[in-house]
Amino acid sequence: MQPLTSLGHALLRTLRDHLRPLIAYHLLFTLLASALLVPAVAWLSQRLLAQLNRTVVTTDALLALLFSPTGLLVMLVGLGLTFLLIYWQQAGMLHVAVRPKDHHYRLAFEALWLSTRRLPALALLVILQVGSHLLLMAPFMLALTWLYELWLSGIDPYYLQRVRPPVLWYFLACVLPLVTLWLLLAAWLYLRWLLALPLVALETCSPLQALKRSVRLTRGWHRSIGGAVLTLLVIIISLPIVITWLFDSIVTPLLWWLPEHNALLIPAMLAYLTGYVLITLTLTFLGIATNALLSACLYVQLAHQEPRPAPPSADAHSGRMAWALELSVLLLAGLQAWWILNSFEIRDSVTIIAHRGSSMVAPENTLAAVTQALEDGAHAVELDVRLSADQQVMLYHDRTLARLTGDPREFGDLTRRELNDIDVGSWFGDAFQNERIAGLDDALRTVRGRASLMIDMKALPGQEQALAHAVIETLNQESDIRYRCWATQQSALTGMAACGFPNALMEMRMATMSPDLVRFIKAQAPELRVTLLAQLILPGTLDRRQFDALGLRHNRISGQEVRLAARFGYEIHAWTVNDRARMSALIDLGVDAIITDYPDRLRALIEDRRALSDGGLMLVKLRNWLRQ
Repeated sequence: MQPLTSLGHALLRTLRDHLRPLIAYHLLFTLLASALLVPAVAWLSQRLLAQLNRTVVTTDALLALLFSPTGLLVMLVGLGLTFLLIYWQQAGMLHVAVRPKDHHYRLAFEALWLSTRRLPALALLVILQVGSHLLLMAPFMLALTWLYELWLSGIDPYYLQRVRPPVLWYFLACVLPLVTLWLLLAAWLYLRWLLALPLVALETCSPLQALKRSVRLTRGWHRSIGGAVLTLLVIIISLPIVITWLFDSIVTPLLWWLPEHNALLIPAMLAYLTGYVLITLTLTFLGIATNALLSACLYVQLAHQEPRPAPPSADAHSGRMAWALELSVLLLAGLQAWWILNSFEIRDSVTIIAHRGSSMVAPENTLAAVTQALEDGAHAVELDVRLSADQQVMLYHDRTLARLTGDPREFGDLTRRELNDIDVGSWFGDAFQNERIAGLDDALRTVRGRASLMIDMKALPGQEQALAHAVIETLNQESDIRYRCWATQQSALTGMAACGFPNALMEMRMATMSPDLVRFIKAQAPELRVTLLAQLILPGTLDRRQFDALGLRHNRISGQEVRLAARFGYEIHAWTVNDRARMSALIDLGVDAIITDYPDRLRALIEDRRALSDGGLMLVKLRNWLRQ
């Protein structure tokens, strides 16, 4: 006998034979997980994270937390619970595949019960398997840490990202072989233990015995098993991508040919969304089921020398409950499609914030970039500020002058007069030679009566409050200038154009990645709007009532974040977004502002969307939803 020679055929036959009971089990387990398990795990995770008493908003803070003893414990608990849920679901499907019964839904209930009884053993198996892979990762992580300290320690991360000096490529060249070696070892270990789950779920094997027996059973079949697993993985990953592409490229354009009458367009979009939701649910089920059936087929071929699991008897039936549950899936898909359709707002708006000015057209954080942003239609200009040696607020991002000028000196060691002599425009192009480092007061004068500023605080450690106080003082001085200007104006219209809004603190905004600094700023100037910038936020760790806006990296923004913002009354700002399609998707997601290096692109997009009819805009929103 040649096991594994017809594994693909056995997998398809098993899926066909056990499709109805597998669907029944999937629906029952999904209902249980959605109603009880996932909320319980989320609640436990939030409670554990809240015990850390830390808000994580930067990459450095996240890394420091993850590698702390408490952070490692929380991560391991969360990882263990996630894998236990996966093993539990897979164990039940294995029971469905190898224990055929006459009544499909009775089999599904029995599989759920039998897999639940094995939960302690499954938990121990998770600890052994996942723990072993983590231990295997440990020496590689230590090696990566050592390489980082050797090559990149002390170098500004933003400098590495933008300049990409040779030392970065040396580091990556050393890292790539290590990562490849770990992937190969982890894959080899995974294949040797592939049968441990069916052995624990279906037999009385202890987890340790199951691991040892799996090693014996798979000996000599690593290539065949690896090929099957890799093929299945490629299919599971590629199918959703292909289906989404087909919908976006073939089906969606058909909707554009429909007359823009609600009586036709809305039912057509509802049918479209219902079909898409059903296909998505089907693909999710097939990915989960085929992964379990692959283990089942390998188990019966290698452990029992059978070509595939036995099919159910010819008179097996599903019962009335099957029809009720499966029809409920159709109803759920229709309701979800209706909810999606009703979530589309016909008209929308977003604030355009130029990132360091129009920083792809003019050198960043310069008056030239600010002026260009105003010409490009920005509503606000984001600028980075630092303190000079004589405590003046100046426009600059990095800690040193190296990236823009090649000068290795620290920014904070130089006075305003010395900084004003430094050329930060030549690196960008000859047209900007002799563009100097400007002060915040210069930028306020430039935007006066035309736009507002988002002032991003880039303080040295220990200087956060000093910088915040200096910025507030500069804004107070700007307010005095504006009030004196208003005193000379004949009308409010000319006053607004020439002088700007009188109270500069109410018009401008400050931004920081420090929640503590947010509280300090609000205490010093309650009328000043403050944006908390964040790479990411761990659930349950952030007081969402202390700031006026939350600035998130655009790929971290979800519908849940938008709903939280609406509940707590703050804005969502997305950064840094330069792709037009992504801008459109974020507008439809409901963000309040987009920070971009290309404010002219965003302005043109907004104008194009406003020119669309209601039906056309609905179709744009549908396509954006699909791409997400």
